[in-house]
Amino acid sequence: MKRSPNPESNPPPAVADASEPPEGSPAPDGESRTGRAAGKKIGTRTLCVVLVLLLPLLIAETALRINYAGDPKAGTYSRHRDALWLGHAWVDGRRTDADVTALATRLADTGIRDLYVHAGPLEHNGTLPKSACPKARWLITAVHRKLPGVRVQAWLGDEVAPEKPYAMHLEKRRTREAVVASARQVVGLGFDGVHFDLEPLHSGDRNYLALLDALRPATPLLSVAAHQIDPLPAFHSFWGTVAGHPKWWSQQYFGQVARRVDQIAVMSYDTMQPLQSLYGGYVAQQTSLALEVTPANTDLLMGLPFYRENRFGHWAHAETVPAAVRGVRLGLSRTDPDRATFGVALYVDFAATEADWTSYRKDWVRTS
Repeated sequence: MKRSPNPESNPPPAVADASEPPEGSPAPDGESRTGRAAGKKIGTRTLCVVLVLLLPLLIAETALRINYAGDPKAGTYSRHRDALWLGHAWVDGRRTDADVTALATRLADTGIRDLYVHAGPLEHNGTLPKSACPKARWLITAVHRKLPGVRVQAWLGDEVAPEKPYAMHLEKRRTREAVVASARQVVGLGFDGVHFDLEPLHSGDRNYLALLDALRPATPLLSVAAHQIDPLPAFHSFWGTVAGHPKWWSQQYFGQVARRVDQIAVMSYDTMQPLQSLYGGYVAQQTSLALEVTPANTDLLMGLPFYRENRFGHWAHAETVPAAVRGVRLGLSRTDPDRATFGVALYVDFAATEADWTSYRKDWVRTS
């Protein structure tokens, strides 16, 4: 209805109550008094969540930096029990006598006693094709001749379930029996031992322990590559829930594996650490944790990164050989400086640089 032009025909407008907002579009929440309060609550909650998630990480990273401080004790260097991972080219026909001679020259006066030569991979059912390493006998004979005292081990590996459901299922007894038969197969070729790298193995996997028990009588020397140990209590459970990949082993499980083998090599690289000091502190921590649960009659080796990648799990500028060696020496110094059954393992020959070899010799072997 149209308003009458007569001002007396309409009552005067009411005075707005000061306690009520004016008519019109409501103010956005962030601009109203109640909206500002709600915004503050949401912001506070978000900040609390961020702090809850980041605070343990910041504390842990600070601890790693502190762990990298100080000086290693005198004498914490090579015990001449080191190892080197070698690629498949050494047993498939691509390498020659000249390559073995060059390798012998490279390893002279170092602490390397074991060569892990890639002789696999295993099939998912645990078998090893007879054609997998046609030059194995040649290599073993050549190494024994040119590097007396150096042991040549067959490096066998595969992906495993349950994280990789299409891969090797260790819960199957037939598969475990096939792996044992494969170990006997490579020992029959002349290898001094067998080095297993099965990944990713979840902490507490009883089937893996059963496999190791079955492997002991099948090879004169049993060696394994091992996952890192929880940097925080039960961290593998937390990370498995968040990322679907537990990655770490509990310290208890690491000890259970170490008691079943002659040699255990920690894959102490791919640590996600962004700085050399943090990576070195992490390696020092891993060294101490591993030393605490590895029996004295088992050789414990800490992995050195003889390769370069740049991705979330591995930063080349952080994971360096000098930082790793310093971390190893610090961990050894603080936990068991006189331990004889200890060394480092170099991963991997075909990616190594002269700088890697120089650092290993200067910082660990103590040769120029």
